[in-house]
Amino acid sequence: MVSRIERVDQVCELADREDWQAIAALLNSLPYEDVAEIINALSTDLSERVFDLLHEDIKPDVLSELEEHAEREVVESLTNDELADIVEEMAPDDAADVLSELSDERSEKVLNLMEREESEDVRELLKYDEESAGGIMTTDIIALPAGITVAEAIERIAYIEDDEPFYNAYIVDPQGRLQGSLSLWELIKTRNRIKTLGEICHRTPVVATADMDQEEVAKLMAKYDLPAMPVLDENNKLLGRVTVDDVIDVIEEEATEDIFRLAGSNDMELYDTSPWLACKVRLPWLLITLATGFITSSILRHFMSDFSHVIALSFFVPVVMAMGGNAGIQSSTLVIRSIALGTLEGRSLTRFFGREILAGAIMGLFCGLIVTLWARYLINTDGLPTASHSPYYLAFTIGISLFSAMTFAVFFGAAVPLLLERLHIDPAVASGPFVTSSNDISALLIYYSIAILLILHPLFGAAS
Repeated sequence: MVSRIERVDQVCELADREDWQAIAALLNSLPYEDVAEIINALSTDLSERVFDLLHEDIKPDVLSELEEHAEREVVESLTNDELADIVEEMAPDDAADVLSELSDERSEKVLNLMEREESEDVRELLKYDEESAGGIMTTDIIALPAGITVAEAIERIAYIEDDEPFYNAYIVDPQGRLQGSLSLWELIKTRNRIKTLGEICHRTPVVATADMDQEEVAKLMAKYDLPAMPVLDENNKLLGRVTVDDVIDVIEEEATEDIFRLAGSNDMELYDTSPWLACKVRLPWLLITLATGFITSSILRHFMSDFSHVIALSFFVPVVMAMGGNAGIQSSTLVIRSIALGTLEGRSLTRFFGREILAGAIMGLFCGLIVTLWARYLINTDGLPTASHSPYYLAFTIGISLFSAMTFAVFFGAAVPLLLERLHIDPAVASGPFVTSSNDISALLIYYSIAILLILHPLFGAAS
């Protein structure tokens, strides 16, 4: 099987030879999903030219599959008449996605050029937020009155022209309010032919409202293994349905967004190769990290001056900071993912924090014992200032510092995402860089404080 990279290379080679006829023959023989994948990987000028070579009947499908950057480039190269002809053949939700990226002026011009029925469907979808159930639903549905028989319903369905596959027929009352649903399998059973749809339809317990967030829709459809979910207005009137292919796109989009936010970046970097964009999205978080570096360097300055007579303690500053930072990131990642999946709902936060603190303490104890043994081995008292402190005592000080830093880091890493979520801030936005930087500071402060207590304090320091 020929890979996507090989296909892209083949198209580029043919373009270099200006063999546009061969490119057209190649792409028009492929499934539209593969064509879209190839166009996504091409340069701006080439993607526009290649799209123009496609058969008119596959252009709507290809456009609906393009990534945002490629879609924008292709749409900008089309005239309003060309774009209207293409989006007219697209599913209403896909057409709305394309037009929502245009200016209001151009979007209105394209809508006016479309057939009235298709235009009205798209206008209806454009009213909703693009990240809501209304924004991702399609108005292509099978809605049948409750009073007709199954035989009559099958006859009606046979004359419906709809390219979108359907799995359920939705049963509505005369006002268009949802009464229930029937699967295609139930409709074709012979024993049901003379029964009315209202008699045999099932109540639909899982529905979405038009303003429901797309993430919540995705969670519900995943939880109940639904191929489609009806979308209702505030009066229970059936507006459309969200299909599983749209939910897959939502899940991928949200996961990508969270991963980039955890790293202090943005998913625009996937498609924009500009170094200036990379700087724009990454630099703010790096500057925050740099600012916290100023704090840690100030703390370290005092640490080094206070413990110049016990220089061995400075060997383990990077270890304590790194272990605290990593433990905090592990905890914050768990909480962020739990929030995204909804697994924290209904759980006692006291028990959850207790579990995290205990886990941090156990890991801290284990790592603390190891670093204590290593510190005792590494500290060489021959010619090394230790202020007459026993190497065993210094090693214990380092071990107890690491234990304390890791225990606190796990608690802090779990608390920050939950706090941000309560403040209605996406936990993924700040948790990565924020937790890392804050744990560096807290780990160093903990190390510094314990060292002061155990080394400089008269009660402990003198006893060593």
